[in-house]
Amino acid sequence: MKKITVWLVIDLPFSSKMLEGFLDKLFAEETWLIIGESLLQVLLIFVLSRIVIKVGKSIISKFFLMRANSPIRVSERRDATLLRLLKNILTYTVNFITIIMILEAVNIEVKALLAGAGIIGLAIGFGAQSLVKDVIMGFFIIFEDQFSVGDQIKIKDYEGEVIEIGLRTTKIKSSIGQLFVIPNGSILEVTNFSILNSVAVVDLTLPYDGDIERAEKTISHMLESLPTKYEDIVKMPQVLGIQSLNPNDVVLRITAETVPMRHYFIGRVLRKEIKNCIDENHLKATVQEES
Repeated sequence: MKKITVWLVIDLPFSSKMLEGFLDKLFAEETWLIIGESLLQVLLIFVLSRIVIKVGKSIISKFFLMRANSPIRVSERRDATLLRLLKNILTYTVNFITIIMILEAVNIEVKALLAGAGIIGLAIGFGAQSLVKDVIMGFFIIFEDQFSVGDQIKIKDYEGEVIEIGLRTTKIKSSIGQLFVIPNGSILEVTNFSILNSVAVVDLTLPYDGDIERAEKTISHMLESLPTKYEDIVKMPQVLGIQSLNPNDVVLRITAETVPMRHYFIGRVLRKEIKNCIDENHLKATVQEES
C-alpha cells in the first residue's frame, strides 16, 4: 500500500495583518513616549509619597515633643502609643493613595476596581466581624489608656512588655524573648503592673528561742538608711511583724514600696542588706529564698 501525504495550506491574511499592525504599534515612537511618560509618572508618584511619609512623621514627632515640653501635664504612656499609631495610619493612608494614583497613571480604570472591591467587601464583610471587633477594641485600649507601649502587662497566660499596640493586634515580648501577637478583640481582662507602685516582700525566719524584739529593732534601724541609697524605694521599708508561726520557727515579714516593676530588684537588695545586718549583729535568723 502506498502512503498518501496531504498537505493543508491555510492562508491567514487577517492574522498576518494583525501581527504586522501590532508590531508597528509596538515599535512606534508614540507608544514608547506614552510608556516613558507613564513610568516617569509612577516614579515621581512613588518618590513624592516617600517624601510625604517622611515629612509627615517628622511633623507628628515634633508635635508630640512640643506637648511633652509644654506646661500642660500629659500622659507620656499615651503619647508614646498615639505617636506610633498616627505614624502607622499616615503610612497606610499615603500608600493606599499612592497605589490609586499609580493605577491611574498606567491607564487602569480605578473606579471600576473600587466598585468591584466594594461589592466583594460587602460580601466578605459578614465574615469579618472579628476584624471589626479587633479594631473597635484597639481604639478603646488606646483612648482609655488601659495600657501603653513599654508597660508590663498580663493577658490571660501571656505576660511581658508591650512593644506595639495596633488597631488590630497587640504585641507583647516576654522576659525570655518570646513574642506574643494577641488580637485586640480577645482582650477581655488585663493586669497592668506598670501604673501603680510595686511592693517588694522579704520573709525572715527566726527560731523560737530567738530574740524577736531585738531582731525587729535592729532590722528596722538598718532599713531607715535604704531610701537614700536606692532611689527606686518610694517609702520607708517596714517590718510588718510576725507573718506566721511554724512548729520550729517564726517568720517576720519586711516590705518596701517601689516604683513600678522595680520590686524584683529591691527585693534582692533587701535580702543582701538584711543578710549583712544579721551577720554584723549576730542574730539567729535566715532570709527565705525568693518565691
